[in-house]
Amino acid sequence: MATFIGQLIGFAVIVLIIMKYVVPPVRKMMVERQAAVRAELEESAKAGQRLADADRFRAQRMDEGRLEAAHIIDEAASDSVRIGEQLRIQGGVEAERIEVQGDQQVLLMRSQLIRELRGELGAQALSRATEIVKAYVADPAEQSATVDRFLDEVESMAPALFTPEVTATNLRPASREAQAEVVARFDAVAAPLSVDDLSALSGELGGVYALLLRESTLARHLAETGGVVDSKQKLLEQLFASKVGPSTLAILSTAVSARWSTISDFVHCVEYVARLSLLERADREHQADEVAEQLFRFGRVLAAQPRLTSLLSDYREQASGRIALLRSILDAGSGANPTTIAFLVQTIELLHGERADEAVQELAQLAAARRGEIVAEVNAAADLSESQRQRLTEVLTRIYHHPVSVRLVVGPRLLGGLSVTIGDEVIDGTLSARLAAAAMKLPS
Repeated sequence: MATFIGQLIGFAVIVLIIMKYVVPPVRKMMVERQAAVRAELEESAKAGQRLADADRFRAQRMDEGRLEAAHIIDEAASDSVRIGEQLRIQGGVEAERIEVQGDQQVLLMRSQLIRELRGELGAQALSRATEIVKAYVADPAEQSATVDRFLDEVESMAPALFTPEVTATNLRPASREAQAEVVARFDAVAAPLSVDDLSALSGELGGVYALLLRESTLARHLAETGGVVDSKQKLLEQLFASKVGPSTLAILSTAVSARWSTISDFVHCVEYVARLSLLERADREHQADEVAEQLFRFGRVLAAQPRLTSLLSDYREQASGRIALLRSILDAGSGANPTTIAFLVQTIELLHGERADEAVQELAQLAAARRGEIVAEVNAAADLSESQRQRLTEVLTRIYHHPVSVRLVVGPRLLGGLSVTIGDEVIDGTLSARLAAAAMKLPS
C-alpha cells in the first residue's frame, strides 16, 4: 500500500512537473502552429483569389489579343493591297524609265556609230583626196594654175583687207617725232658722203650704241627730257669729238637735243641710224634689192636652224666668237655681198637680248620700208613665173596702197596655191592648208 501511495505521489509529482513545465510550451507551440496554419489558410485563400483574378486577366488579355490580332490581320491585308499597288505602279514607272534609257542608249550608240563611220569615211576620202591632189599638182601646169586661182581669190578679197603701216613702230609720239628729226639730219649729213664714209658712219654709230648699252647712266643723262641741252652737247663733245667723225657727232647732237619718251627709244634710235647708213650704202651701190633679198634668205635660214640661232643670239658669249661663226657661214658659198655681210656682222655684234633670227628679219623689213615698201612673205609649192610674181606684186600693191616687196619661200609640202604673210595678217590659200582644214572638220 505504501508502495502504491508512493508511486501515486511520484506520478502526481511527475504530472505536476509535466503540467507546469511541459504542457505550457507544448500548448504555446500548438497555438502558434494553429496560428501559422490559419495564416497559411488565409494566404492560400488569397492566392486562390489572385489565381482567379489572374485567370480572369488572362482571359481578358486573350480576348484583347484576339481583337488586336484580327485588327493586325485586317491592316496587313490592307497594307498588302496598298503595297502591291505601289509596287505595280513603281514597276511600271521603272519599266518606262528603263525603256526610255534603252532608247537613249540605242540613239547614242547609233550616233556614235554614225560619227565613227563618218570619221572613217571622211579620213579615207581625205586620204584619197590628198592622193588625187598630189597627182594633180605633179603636173607643173596644174600647180601653176592653183597659183593663178589664188591670185583671183586675193583680188576678190581686196575690200576686206586692212592697210598696214609702211614702218611698223611702237614709239610714242614724242619719240616718233624725235626719231624723225634724227633721220632727217642723217639724210642731210649722208647726202655728200661716199660709200666708204657711210660704212664708217655706221661703224661709229654702232660703237656708240654699244657704249650706251653698257653705260646706262650715260644714256639716261643724254636722253633725259629735263636736262639742259647745252650741258648734254658739251658732254657729247668731250666724250666723242676725238673718237668719231663730224657726221656722227652731228647726228648724235640732234639726238640728244630731241625729246624722247623713254631712254631705250633714244638708244635704239642710234642703232636705227647705224642701219640706215648701211642701207644708204646699198642704195648708192644699186644693191638695195639684193641686200633685202639676202637678208630675208638668211633670216629664213636662221628660222630653220634653232641651234644656229641660239649660238648667234647668246650675247653672254664674246662677240668675236659669234662673228667668227657668222663669217664661217657666210664664207661657205653664201654669195652674200659686202653690205649684207656688214649688216649681219653689225647686227650679231650688237645683239643684247634679242633673237638673231628676229633681228635679221627686222633688218629685211627695214630694208624694204626704207624704199617705201612693205614686205610680203610668200610661201609657194614651186617657184613662181615672172608673170605670176609680177601679178602678185601688183595685186598686193593695189590692196595695201603701198609698194610691196615679195619674198618667196618654196616648200613642196604646200602642194599648190600660195600663203601670203604681211605684218600680222596671213592669207593662206595653199592646198595643204585646205586639206588640213578639212581634216579638222572630220568627226572625232
